[in-house]
Amino acid sequence: MKKLITFITIAIFGIAFAKAQVVINELDSDTPSTNDRQFVELKSDVPFFSLNGYVLVFFNGSTTSSTGMGRSYYTVDLDGLTTDDNGLVVLGSSLVSPVPDRYLAESNIQLGADAVAIYAGNDTDWPDQTFASQTNLISALIYDTDDADNVPLMTLLGINDQYNENENGNKTTESVQRKADGTYETKAPTPHSLNDATVSTYTGIGFTVAPLPITEGSNFDITFTLSQPQTTDFVLNYTIDLGTFDSTDYTGPSQVIFTAGQTSVVASYTIIDDTIDEGDEELSVNLDNNVPVGFKRLKDNERHLVVDNDFQVAAYGTPLAPTYGIVNSTAPANYYDSLDGLASPQLENAITSIIAEEFVVRIHTYDDIVQIMKESDQSPLNSNQVWLMYTEQQRSKADYQTGSNSTGKWNREHIYPRSRGGFYEIEYDETIDGMAVWTDTNVDSLRHGQSDAHHLRATDGGENSSRGNKDYPEYDGPNGTQGSWHGDVARAIFYMTLRYNNIDVVNGNPSNSTVGQLGDLATLLQWHRNDPPDDFEMNRNNVIYTWQINRNPFIDNPELVEYIWGNQVGQNFTLSNESTELTTVKLFPNPSENNFHISGIEQDTQVIIYDQLGRITIKKDIDQNTTFEHDLPIGLYIVKVQTENASQSLKLIVK
Repeated sequence: MKKLITFITIAIFGIAFAKAQVVINELDSDTPSTNDRQFVELKSDVPFFSLNGYVLVFFNGSTTSSTGMGRSYYTVDLDGLTTDDNGLVVLGSSLVSPVPDRYLAESNIQLGADAVAIYAGNDTDWPDQTFASQTNLISALIYDTDDADNVPLMTLLGINDQYNENENGNKTTESVQRKADGTYETKAPTPHSLNDATVSTYTGIGFTVAPLPITEGSNFDITFTLSQPQTTDFVLNYTIDLGTFDSTDYTGPSQVIFTAGQTSVVASYTIIDDTIDEGDEELSVNLDNNVPVGFKRLKDNERHLVVDNDFQVAAYGTPLAPTYGIVNSTAPANYYDSLDGLASPQLENAITSIIAEEFVVRIHTYDDIVQIMKESDQSPLNSNQVWLMYTEQQRSKADYQTGSNSTGKWNREHIYPRSRGGFYEIEYDETIDGMAVWTDTNVDSLRHGQSDAHHLRATDGGENSSRGNKDYPEYDGPNGTQGSWHGDVARAIFYMTLRYNNIDVVNGNPSNSTVGQLGDLATLLQWHRNDPPDDFEMNRNNVIYTWQINRNPFIDNPELVEYIWGNQVGQNFTLSNESTELTTVKLFPNPSENNFHISGIEQDTQVIIYDQLGRITIKKDIDQNTTFEHDLPIGLYIVKVQTENASQSLKLIVK
């Protein structure tokens, strides 16, 4: 029996010894900006060591949080990873250079006092909020940024030392690194290099793309570089593609050769102009796993926008150059009939019954909103771009923000902020299932405010953060902009307050922590009056109607605002039954060279001619059928014929 016990003890010790061949070699948790360059480096005693059967676990050391006290908060299974010729493997965020061997969620590593540990086992052994232990523990590091020693973590992990990433006062530019004696020090980060090396222990492969931006039909170069010359020729293979962009979209090589001693090679490309409007795309330079032992990718999968020059221009203007009456409401006949003759509060109730009607009105997922916005917020100047509300500019639809970096990206802005409305998303909201799949909703479905397109707008990512959850005009847009979005914001908020129970618009500036109230009503009323609904906003209303089967009534009938919040409260609202469209007006000849005739005019009429950018080129009052002389350049125009109670917009081609 004694021999058997001795054998089992030796066997267990042997397994533990084998597993102990890998340690935590370096940790960088506090990095510049939003901590989007975090990484953990592991090191094995021998090169090319398989990490199958290991798991990396991060522990929350907070002594005040109910999820802290040494509980796990993030786990990464290490199966499939193998250390390199130096025994190193790096796990990190997408902006770490050289490229990590496995990506970690961005900005996810806590800053301390916390811990990271390697265990023998799998990620399934570590459900969230599992306490740290010494069972199957291989290596652990407790770290902080000027925090007191975390005694609970030390006890759980059996460790007596804790290391400060801010030891030298340089927490964002230094990392915690293991020394040969097993202790740690703080110095400049060295991902993928041995910690005691004076120069990088790899050859880095980099590249730059120029000129930018890349436009269909244009040429560009990729300059590939090596951080140090080679003694023999080096062949680098790569691909250029992403999504729908592939080798049929360009001409150029997929391989470069560095001759001995050479550190830079240029490859030239031409984007094929196919005369088809496919929308803007992105290309990605992908080195992938084509690099041999001893080489590291300094960056990879870098995306660059490819601008399609075959975009379409709408017949109506942008919010900065608004047009009116070109885009007609697609509200069904009699959609608003139930409002006729009502006064507040019955009027509000009737509106709610329309826009929140259960089993009629639909809501889609939060990820579906991106597709809806690509239609509803499409720029009138370029069908491949969206119009950004606060910054009053265009941006490619392809530049939607998917990571933590918002620079040059656009995302989804809640006009009625999530935190102020009590909206939230569920796991299903991360599904893209399109127009044909929806969820039933009603006036009490407050959660659905998370993805109600009538108050979601495409905005610059950074500006969205600047707005935060502020009231209006506590937030009034970037300096130098014209406020072309003022009325849009007001009408979206008015819609939300009647669409859902338990949210309201009030006078003044409530605390930004107040749930269910948003201000300032007086300002929003004035914004609504000064910036009436234009064609861009009407088009949004029409697009969203096809998805949600409800409309913003304050776009279709802007006068409703006065009967509920404005200067006609208490009065009966009268729904006009007069025709809103002229049907007898004709233009001929069409196409036109230097004149055209308007027929079907029987009363005083104003004629406005818009170009494709929504700019007024001719404006004239007439009182009968007439012939227009013009010297308009060749192109497409919109002729709006407006009487006191009706209008019609017709296309005019000038040849």
